[in-house]
Amino acid sequence: MDGGGRLARSPRSPRPQIDLMDAVLGAAAALRARLRPASLSAKSRPRGIARDQAPPRLIAFLESRLPRRSGVIATLLLLAASTGFGIVKGGHLEQFTATLSDTRNALANSAGFRITSVAINGRKQLSQDEVLAIGGVNGRSSLLFLDAASVREKLKANPWIGEATVLKLYPGQLRIDIVERAPFALWQRDGKLSVISEDGAVLERYVPDRFLKLPLVVGKGAETRAKDFLALLSHYPQVHAVTRAATLVGERRWNLRLNDGLDIRLPENGVGNALATLSNLDKDEHLFAKDIVAVDLRLPGRLIVQLSEDAARAREEALKKKEPKKKVGDA
Repeated sequence: MDGGGRLARSPRSPRPQIDLMDAVLGAAAALRARLRPASLSAKSRPRGIARDQAPPRLIAFLESRLPRRSGVIATLLLLAASTGFGIVKGGHLEQFTATLSDTRNALANSAGFRITSVAINGRKQLSQDEVLAIGGVNGRSSLLFLDAASVREKLKANPWIGEATVLKLYPGQLRIDIVERAPFALWQRDGKLSVISEDGAVLERYVPDRFLKLPLVVGKGAETRAKDFLALLSHYPQVHAVTRAATLVGERRWNLRLNDGLDIRLPENGVGNALATLSNLDKDEHLFAKDIVAVDLRLPGRLIVQLSEDAARAREEALKKKEPKKKVGDA
């Protein structure tokens, strides 16, 4: 400290330290310049471009090779892909497709391709509006963009329609020919009743009143085997006329339930012979009018009749009365 209480200046001057720092920085700059590739030297760089602003080699290569405006095209493609991804990811694909379809149909309709008349042939159970709705044809559809093959496939997918033909008659006429399946029988399974066709296709999941008089078949597999069995049963009108339902048991054999509740158990094989025997017994002995609850024809050459409880009790009492009385003194 000096006499005034101030810090005295160091005998070493700060000037030499600044000179040493400048020397280190200068050496580093010289070393960096020596190690720099020739392609990046000041002589190889275009004039007006600073050292830090030189473009990377990959970008320079792409700029020299790709056609002009390729960046704009790539950007548009990226935007389109992003939009498509957003539509699919957001669950709007169906709505977007419908909007696009309506737009092009509107343009076609304004150009003179509006559907002005529709002819539908062969329909019996289905209405015209139902046929068009099944085929996907509506008031916005245009004949130009209507896919006839797609409409035909949609129609054939409906259980009521067995075959379909779709014709486009330009500029605005549409013709649809269909072959409907006919309601054949009622099919019951697991307590549920349906209307079926001859080939077993389910036409209705519920039974309208107009179908209540159809024959009834019951059980798993009965819908596909009903046609052959009911055709066989129709050859025996004596039995067919009083049959209320036919039940397929174990997918092997049939039972009949008559109108008065009588059960007929048919064999697995020789069904025609069993029905003939049953028909003859009713003609000759009025079998169905007797007080019985079941007739078993499952065993070949044998017929087993089960009486009702009242009939069985009456028969038992009648047999007791016919028993001979024991004489007095008989052991």
